Amino acid sequence: MSVGLSEVVPVAAARSRREIWAVGGGKGGIGKSFITASLGWELASMGRRVVLLDADLGGANLHLQLGMPKPARTLGDFIQRRASSLEEVVTDTPVLGLRLVSGAADLLSAPDINHLQKLRLLNQIRALDVEVVVIDLGAGTSHNTLDFFLLSDVSILVVVPEPASVDNAYRFIKSALYRRLRAAAPTRRARELVTAALDPKGSLAIRTPVDLLARVEAEDAEAAVVLRREADAFQPCFVVNEVRDEADVDIGHQLVAACSWHLGLRTRYAGFVHHDDAVWKAVRGRTLFMSEARASRAAEEVRRLAGGLAAGESLRHGH
Repeated sequence: MSVGLSEVVPVAAARSRREIWAVGGGKGGIGKSFITASLGWELASMGRRVVLLDADLGGANLHLQLGMPKPARTLGDFIQRRASSLEEVVTDTPVLGLRLVSGAADLLSAPDINHLQKLRLLNQIRALDVEVVVIDLGAGTSHNTLDFFLLSDVSILVVVPEPASVDNAYRFIKSALYRRLRAAAPTRRARELVTAALDPKGSLAIRTPVDLLARVEAEDAEAAVVLRREADAFQPCFVVNEVRDEADVDIGHQLVAACSWHLGLRTRYAGFVHHDDAVWKAVRGRTLFMSEARASRAAEEVRRLAGGLAAGESLRHGH
């Protein structure tokens, strides 16, 4: 069962108090936790009150990026109702204005949290008394991961310059779009068509979201209006991590073009971060990269990235 926007605290009301940022990725090992921790540090340094939430359920390590021991209370305590509110498991970090909800690595079944648990968590995230919540998502395209990604105000997909990562990033966006459209479909027939589109080799041969919207419009013009509105509102952004040369930088532009051409989506290229040995040295030394290597090129790129994301800006060709 998918989570509908109507089931959580109304988005328009919530945005007047806070923003939800989600950091996802099609595969593991691409630096999602590094990007999450670094963005949180920079937002806090800008004077924002920030909570980082480690939603990599079953594989939590965000506290290591912050140079912290694992907190005594975690997201698992909230999910298992050992804590009545999410605020009870929020932990201070060494950074002023930056707090953490550590992940549920102690909860082996966490990746399969049920619908009611997920709904309760989403509502509690919206209720946190902060300006920005940055969620570090698990790898892949599980329904839980996609739902957190879709219900964020700023949806960030991290990719590294490797063919598998680029391919998985594209598939992640496509999966998220179909899940969003299926949840928004106003009629049973529209939902059936979205489901059929998930199997492009099926009898209806709906190969792309563009084909899907055309097919829905042919059968139900009013439903097509709803789905086009949802597709237009879905504007995730890409961050290329571990950049080593100009060709790597261009990957973000290529992904934006591919999503426009094949999916009919208006995505953004938010920025890139160069490979920097200071990153793995900080993780190995259990220190926070942004405070230990503030003068590095990667740290400066994170600062530009955070500012651009906060302002809704995109990189243009020529950078």
